[in-house]
Amino acid sequence: MPVHNSHIADVLNETADLLEIKGENPFRVRAYRNAARTIESLGQAAAELIEQGKNLADLPGIGEDLAGKIEQIAKTGDFDLLTELKAQLPEELIELLAIPGLGAKRIAQIHHQLKVSSVDDLKAALDAGKIGRLEGFGKKTEQNIREELEKLSRRPPVRTLLFRAEEIAASLAAYLKKAKGVKDITLAGSFRRRRETVRDLDILATCTKDSNIMDHFVRYDNVQKVISQGRKRSTVMLRSDFHVDVRVVPEVSYGAAIIYFTGSKEHNIAIRKLGIQNDLKLNEYGLFKDRKRIAGKTETEVYKTLGLPYIAPELRENRGELEAAQKDRLPKLITLEDIKGDLHVHSTYTDGRHSIEQMARAAKKRGYPYIAIADHSRHVSVAGGMGPDAVRKQIDEINKLNEKLTGITILKGIEVDILEDGTLDLPDDVLEKLDLCVCSLHYKFNLSKQKQTDRVLRAMDNPHFNIFAHPSGRLINQREPYELDMEQIFKAAGVNGCRVELNAHPDRLDINDLHCKMAKDMGVGVVISTDAHQTEHLDYMRYGIGQARRGWLEPDDVINTRPLDSLKRLLKRS
Repeated sequence: MPVHNSHIADVLNETADLLEIKGENPFRVRAYRNAARTIESLGQAAAELIEQGKNLADLPGIGEDLAGKIEQIAKTGDFDLLTELKAQLPEELIELLAIPGLGAKRIAQIHHQLKVSSVDDLKAALDAGKIGRLEGFGKKTEQNIREELEKLSRRPPVRTLLFRAEEIAASLAAYLKKAKGVKDITLAGSFRRRRETVRDLDILATCTKDSNIMDHFVRYDNVQKVISQGRKRSTVMLRSDFHVDVRVVPEVSYGAAIIYFTGSKEHNIAIRKLGIQNDLKLNEYGLFKDRKRIAGKTETEVYKTLGLPYIAPELRENRGELEAAQKDRLPKLITLEDIKGDLHVHSTYTDGRHSIEQMARAAKKRGYPYIAIADHSRHVSVAGGMGPDAVRKQIDEINKLNEKLTGITILKGIEVDILEDGTLDLPDDVLEKLDLCVCSLHYKFNLSKQKQTDRVLRAMDNPHFNIFAHPSGRLINQREPYELDMEQIFKAAGVNGCRVELNAHPDRLDINDLHCKMAKDMGVGVVISTDAHQTEHLDYMRYGIGQARRGWLEPDDVINTRPLDSLKRLLKRS
């Protein structure tokens, strides 16, 4: 069975959660969480490393004992310890982990002190006012848990994060290409449009007549259930509960089928209407005049016959792309190759895993001429945030590294907290020594919309405020965005010469595609950054690029496409 890194990390994290709920040694719990982070960030599948004879114990945070356990998960998909823990704890208690903001530590506390073992028990404890009286909780936390329970009851089915879907899709596509008679494979649907989450996976293939692709597909080791199997179409559910649909399409219809199954539904309806206006019929089999197919082999051919230039998949949401195409005003979308540097990167000075020099060398390896170190300021104490003395020490180290290293310039930055009153977490005489300040909200997420907005607006008045980081604060499938008037903030950013970040971390992808388009339309510069906490995270940039393309962003809309001298001029506020 092809066991993905994300699955191994999930197993390790779930094991850590259940150990914590049981009240096991905190160091043991932390070891599993650290191992999960290491595995999830690997640039290569752990299963492949094991097959190559590599010792996983050489990886950071993984000793011989954990290496053996990871090998079991990688080879079987299961973990004996996790099975034992699930048998020892009530199933309904484990389900409480789905409630945002509760977490294993708090679940352990309410379980041991209040005998809460289910959602119903939790509701009863809330109604009785018992939760707020626990040490470390309080009335505000009690209310937050109540609100999260309410949201959970209304939440639509959870979709798979894009980066996890990508891992699944890459392995499956590579497997399908090994089938007899396969010519082309295309991954379609919302995955191809680079939506931040994916419901299921549509795969199209062209094959020779003697191909065995469908038999090959349903024998994939990761298949949990074959829902249907036919000569032209088969559907399965993988062990991750992810649905995959494979269709064999004739070459003459391949382009039309790709358009149809890429979607979106709204885009497809719009182009079908355009066809009808010209007495043409468009479907997954081709573009027809009367009963004659006049286009369909390629997407470009179909669009051209409709009188349109090719429209990139990321734009196919019926948000004005057809009108822009008809006027020859489609954006020249940004690509990964346009990025010159990453402006939000962490190091071992706070909660990063690699040193400044290691991060810089990794950036250079990716072809970047510059990178900005933006470690946390002191308010984020849980991440070892830096006070003034630590910042000055880091500045000295960066200056020395810039003298030592060639081909890469390290910019001196900080991820500085925006405090509740709108002031920044470090004094101006420290901030003025830096090349840039990445400003963010890390607490007091539940302020009213106007108070939260005013908080950011006051911070933007500080002349050292350069970039508003992960502006909505959301964590996809984990935490809702906080209330902000984004239009008002973008207006202030334009007036003050501030920029907004598109945080490329796949759990965030913040700002979203609609806010990217808003920033573009309002003339507010965007920064695509990874928020990297280790060298491998620098590769998250591609997810930010996908989001930027969905938001119509071009290279000129993004400031870290500029050469270093030009970037420095843009960062200076007048």
